[in-house]
Amino acid sequence: MRQGELTEARDAESEFDDFGPRPGYREPPPCRLDDDFGALAVVLADQVVGNVGWHWVRWGPSAGSRNPMIGIWLEGSARGLGVGTQAQRLLVDLVFRHTVANRVEAHTDVHNHAEQRALEKAGFTQEGVIRGAQWRDGAHRDGFLYSVLRSEWSPNDAQR
Repeated sequence: MRQGELTEARDAESEFDDFGPRPGYREPPPCRLDDDFGALAVVLADQVVGNVGWHWVRWGPSAGSRNPMIGIWLEGSARGLGVGTQAQRLLVDLVFRHTVANRVEAHTDVHNHAEQRALEKAGFTQEGVIRGAQWRDGAHRDGFLYSVLRSEWSPNDAQR
């Protein structure tokens, strides 16, 4: 790992994020890819413009069935510039370089066309509809599940 790869982004201007109020940090807390939850700062022109994070899910009874589900949040000014696509590529690369996970997943709302394009550009494949899986704006919403497998990934993919 390189210094600074595993830190938590925090928007100093925001009291809230999608998960409710959170304390600020004088220094980023320690973070490892195998932690249940984690996040990395997304930086553009030396400014933090968002974060890309993960939480671990498990599809089967053994630890070998564990994989991270990633998500991203970007400030409006950073959207549409390819920053999110690259941040997600780099996180996938970190996961495959530093863990034994066989897959990385992502989930997005069926109406979030920009994130769908970003995930596909980052190397993810849409697997199907996850019905009523996400509570957002006062209702359960459908989403698309995406994944990329270790066998589909090359270290060169991080720099596309």
